[in-house]
Amino acid sequence: MSRFYSVNLKGLLIDLDGTLYVGEEPIDGARQAIGKLKAAGLTLRYVTNTTRKPRGKVREHLGSLGFDIEEREIFTPAIAAAGFIGSKTCFPLVDESLLADLAELILTDKDPGCVLIGDLGEDFTYARLNPAFRHLMAGADLVALQKNRYWMKSDGFALDAGAFVAALEYASGKAATVVGKPERGFFRIALEEMGLEYHEAGMVGDDPASDVAGARAEGLAGIQVKTGKYRAEDEVESDLMLASIADLPEALGI
Repeated sequence: MSRFYSVNLKGLLIDLDGTLYVGEEPIDGARQAIGKLKAAGLTLRYVTNTTRKPRGKVREHLGSLGFDIEEREIFTPAIAAAGFIGSKTCFPLVDESLLADLAELILTDKDPGCVLIGDLGEDFTYARLNPAFRHLMAGADLVALQKNRYWMKSDGFALDAGAFVAALEYASGKAATVVGKPERGFFRIALEEMGLEYHEAGMVGDDPASDVAGARAEGLAGIQVKTGKYRAEDEVESDLMLASIADLPEALGI
């Protein structure tokens, strides 16, 4: 019997992009599945490695796709980073919209204690990266909101922040501290908010490494869905494999 079937799940961490939707299109049956999971009394948190939208904008996007999700139920790397960095001064290499979730941090471009990097998409230019590199060479620590290699857009695969984190690591000789999935702190803080232990929760996602393997390494059940960025050649051991999240309620006996 797999570990998945030997535990009594009380809650789920659910990935967003690639699991509930791709681009502007919900995964078929995803909204109905979420409704059934809520009705069954499971505690849900919607976790994402997106670093280009503040939590409020993430909720608005989900609402536009027909998902009834509260802002407090959404957990992002920016929320985790704010707690991790604390009172240290910070140079933000992030999309301007994300500053709303970093309001408690002391942001500066003068001798920062750390450089915080997220996903800038097409704004990852030499002019944006080189000042961050210089701060690292001057002694700043490197903190990454996430280190995903790529993600799935509506028109195909696209580079994610991880490629640029790796560039700064290589150039500066410093290793980044990552605060997004699949880091232990990310899962720990989310579960603390839910009031659950690791063995009481499962992680549902399309990314075999960040979602499934990362969660299983921390003692959560790893539930792989074959949507979004999933590719068979990247497959890792999971506790449950589903065609999509639409099949999850039935798999849980709901």
